[in-house]
Amino acid sequence: MDSDLDRVDEAREEGPSHPARRWLVVGAALVVVLILGLGIGAFLARLIDNEPATVTPAAGSVEVGFAQDMSVHHLQAVTMANWARDHSTDRQVEQLAFDIQSTQTEQIGRMKGWLMLWDQPEQAAGAPMAWMTEPMAGHSGHGQEATGPSSGSLMPGMATTAELTKLRSLQGKELDVFFLQLMLRHHQGGTAMAQYAQEHSGLPALKALVTSILASQGAEADLITRMLASRGAQPLPPP
Repeated sequence: MDSDLDRVDEAREEGPSHPARRWLVVGAALVVVLILGLGIGAFLARLIDNEPATVTPAAGSVEVGFAQDMSVHHLQAVTMANWARDHSTDRQVEQLAFDIQSTQTEQIGRMKGWLMLWDQPEQAAGAPMAWMTEPMAGHSGHGQEATGPSSGSLMPGMATTAELTKLRSLQGKELDVFFLQLMLRHHQGGTAMAQYAQEHSGLPALKALVTSILASQGAEADLITRMLASRGAQPLPPP
């Protein structure tokens, strides 16, 4: 027992309480703290350097213009989808219409929320798509009869007032086919607008929404194409 106590006493004398060893421990601790401090500081500096500047998009910007015009574009799709959902007797068409209505209504809410935060009107004052400084080749959406809440020419893929009236006059398979044709063309036009915004905007939130739009509308366009084929119908000419 005494020898054990002696070894404990010797260990205490040779431990950190010994002046030389104590300074070694303190010095090592300071070095560790210094290294950690430099590492944390460098990490925080990188975070600050990589943090994007918070800039509110201005009127006429890609972000504001896209949110304004795509909200209008989506609103027509929701209107057509609601009609098809309530008047079709085809379960597959009803489900597609419900999915489009649900998805695009939520996306409209996000875009209108941004416009409110940016202190911008929900609709552009001038002609639609003025924010697109590079015209979309191959799209003939301009110069048609205006419809919906936006004034001026239609955006690519949008249905005219006459086409919407015809949609409401149809029943059964004719209703289903015409709805699918209008919606496919509508998706094609909206996809082109979304791609332009994706290529010309650096706003992460908008790019995330655009990615979602392109994914959902691309999948729906493929499904609609198959649905038209199974019903012996062809798509309308692209916008």
